[in-house]
Amino acid sequence: MIFAYSTNAFVKFSIFESFEKIADLGFRGVEIMGDRPHLYPPDFQGADMARVKETLEKHNLKLTNINSFTLYAVGDMYLPSWIEPDKERRDIRIQHTADCLKAAAALDCKNISIPPGGPMNNLSRKDAMALFHQGMEQVIPLAEELGVKILVEPEPDLLMENTAEFKSFIKDVKSPAVGLNFDIGHFFCAGEDPSAAFEELFEWIGHIHIEDIAEDRSHNHLIAGYGAIQFPDILKTIARLDYQDDISLELYPYVDTPEAAGRESLDYLQPIFEEAGLNIS
Repeated sequence: MIFAYSTNAFVKFSIFESFEKIADLGFRGVEIMGDRPHLYPPDFQGADMARVKETLEKHNLKLTNINSFTLYAVGDMYLPSWIEPDKERRDIRIQHTADCLKAAAALDCKNISIPPGGPMNNLSRKDAMALFHQGMEQVIPLAEELGVKILVEPEPDLLMENTAEFKSFIKDVKSPAVGLNFDIGHFFCAGEDPSAAFEELFEWIGHIHIEDIAEDRSHNHLIAGYGAIQFPDILKTIARLDYQDDISLELYPYVDTPEAAGRESLDYLQPIFEEAGLNIS
């Protein structure tokens, strides 16, 4: 199991500078932000993709995930979304997801993570879920063809934010190419015990995001150890269930101090990983 650091904390640096800094911190893996200023697929053609792959190899970094959540290149953190009333806007999200799937395949990455639809903007849940499924149906065949998984990431205040809402969605998905990116902090924000949620959702989990969250459960990613998440509990659950995929540290609020935030989190979490019995490299 590889412990990675997401480049979305390094938006003041190029993707290549991010790789170097993440490797120098001692991480063996990296999650790439699939958006500007990093790997927005239309900006990366053959030679550029080859350079990404070569630079990952140079720094001995495993690519654990392409995070295709944000769309700052043409919108913002959430928009264009899967559930906007305007079909042209939805098509932008669908095309972005397809492009990220192709980028993942080119870089030998086994999954991408995507937003769960939203904000709702007065749509009924039934109508929003129908739009989300319609969009997914347009990218699932490509994911199956490429052998890359699409991992939905529940998030506070969006279409799916908790265990029950994800399970309601996944029961209607017939493809093994769709799974879950389990963000520990997001489930805590939604009022859940992350350990219990992880166990209930385990069969679909293909990647993990880790960060801390304050005791009031407000959605703000914190350096590990600065919040109220009981990391020993969740990490022991992960170990007991014999989770075999990877974990990425996601600290995008720390764009001014990404190295210090990553170093503190790594130093805090490493002994907890070891005590939980997780073989992290």
